[in-house]
Amino acid sequence: MSLLKTGDALPSDVVFSYVPWTEDKEDITACGMPQEYNASKEWADKKVVLFSVPGAFTPGCSARHLPGYIEKLSEIKAKGVDVVAVVAYNDAWVMSAWGKANKVKGDDILFLSDSETAFSKKFGWAQGERTARYAIIIDHGKIVYAEKEPARDITVSSAEAVLAKL
Repeated sequence: MSLLKTGDALPSDVVFSYVPWTEDKEDITACGMPQEYNASKEWADKKVVLFSVPGAFTPGCSARHLPGYIEKLSEIKAKGVDVVAVVAYNDAWVMSAWGKANKVKGDDILFLSDSETAFSKKFGWAQGERTARYAIIIDHGKIVYAEKEPARDITVSSAEAVLAKL
């Protein structure tokens, strides 16, 4: 059961952890310091695509889920999307390294940590201690698309599915 529905407002307390990308720390072995990312504040006046994966560097997430968003990024942005972000239960350093390993630079895609799966659990979208696989489109603070994968396949949370809903 999901507590998150189309038409809902993004809660005012959505905070993730992340390591901001910087050119001087673009090498995978260079580590920045994690910071809070107040998504509620940052996304209040933006169109956002947020997708979730069970874990960075896992086979399905690395080979099938994230690559679609990297490949379709310009098409997604062309639909007026200001922010594309991926979230997983991994800590901010792992998420940062995953972005670097996939050669994502700057803030093309934000790699965010859902610490203790707090965000995902709030909506019943966690799988044990991991985040579930899902996608959400937020338009100026309102949820306009929210789908959790019904099984192990990547269907409703794929870049193609999200692109079709933009």
